[in-house]
Amino acid sequence: MSDVRPVQMSSPVLTVRQVDAYHAITVVAPGIAERFRSGQFIAVAVGGEHSSMLTRRMFAIHEVKPDYGGTVEFLFTVRGRGTAWLAERRSRDLLDVIGPLGRPFPLPRDPVNCVLVGGGSGSAPLFPLAHALRRRGCRVDFVLGGATASRVFSAITARRIAETATVTTDDGSLGTKGRVTDVLPRVIDEACSDVVYACGPMPMLREATAVAMRYGIPIQVSVEETMACGTGICMSCVIPVVGEDGITRMARACVDGPVFRGERVRYDDVGTVPFDALGAPGWKARGGGEDRTREAG
Repeated sequence: MSDVRPVQMSSPVLTVRQVDAYHAITVVAPGIAERFRSGQFIAVAVGGEHSSMLTRRMFAIHEVKPDYGGTVEFLFTVRGRGTAWLAERRSRDLLDVIGPLGRPFPLPRDPVNCVLVGGGSGSAPLFPLAHALRRRGCRVDFVLGGATASRVFSAITARRIAETATVTTDDGSLGTKGRVTDVLPRVIDEACSDVVYACGPMPMLREATAVAMRYGIPIQVSVEETMACGTGICMSCVIPVVGEDGITRMARACVDGPVFRGERVRYDDVGTVPFDALGAPGWKARGGGEDRTREAG
């Protein structure tokens, strides 16, 4: 979890715009902008003061401008009543926002070659990361994908800020037909990539992790799990993650993540509590010369 405490703000909407198939809202939130680190997200109250929609909606931060009054832009797709309400906001409306939340992407100490892999709206948090990496002298290459051309987020911007930007679509309407992981090995080879950063659906992250492991390079993944509170209380976003000690624990994506080391995430067990996870029924502790069965916590 980030060591920077989040703040709650009543933030005026600056702009609401359409970006490809997505909506983007920019709010004035200087307290969040000055604390933000790439990979963190915000929690936004929806429906207004008297709404029955009690839970906040979590959104990755796409762009921050601390020097322009402290603005924060987030991206979303209309999927239900909450996001439909957000899409109807206009300039000067007020949004109740909490942030920045979550564990950010770790940045390399020295300049290295980085490939950033994003699927759909999952590409959004990779753009502030790209700027942070460039400031450290790193080479940045993008691999962006989507179901169709309209679902590939901001490919033009990616080409402007990175050395290369490779695009894939499921239907072949833009770039290479296929998935981002189909072209990732070629990009790693051509760019001599030292590290992979990825954000998108869990199947994409699993495959990207497999590619990175074949090349023997580290991968940092930002998981897209459904969150209800954003503060670690509700436990709705837990995923099985292997710790440094080799023991699997149910990690909360909102506070222990959303960024994890890719090889530590047990992708095939997401949505379950593995039998060997700490606290699971029948879990046996290792150490002390004997196994000690622990009851479920």
